[in-house]
Amino acid sequence: MSILEKISALGLTLPAVPTPIAAYVNCVRSGNLLFLSGGLPIDGDTKVIGKVPSEASIDEAKEGARMCILNRLAVIRDEIGSLDKVKQIVTLNGFVNSEPDFHGHPQVINGASELLVEIFGDKGKHSRTALGVAALPLNVAVEINLIVEIES
Repeated sequence: MSILEKISALGLTLPAVPTPIAAYVNCVRSGNLLFLSGGLPIDGDTKVIGKVPSEASIDEAKEGARMCILNRLAVIRDEIGSLDKVKQIVTLNGFVNSEPDFHGHPQVINGASELLVEIFGDKGKHSRTALGVAALPLNVAVEINLIVEIES
């Protein structure tokens, strides 16, 4: 089963490749590594915004983390033509737009980590950072960037 078939079997689809909102590119390739810029939980008119947990619940932010992964996967497919060329998700950095007294950042970012393992199996297991921040672009609840190893 291809990676796109696995995504479809989960009832998910990849969004259109997002246009960067500032002076950067979605992805830089260096050898067999893809360095993906931060992805936001935006898919068309659907957005997950606000401070966690006061404006966006933990579950909403966790769903936002899953949205970030789907938009990062759209970028990877655009860059290399097929998600089946992913050799390993190397690292994931997750940022949560959170209230100062919120400490559940790992719970939120688990939405992204768990989805990667659902889609890629062992190739989706990765190192990770989950941080709380004072603000994120466009007031989104979560932002995620990745480093991905691809087949040569």
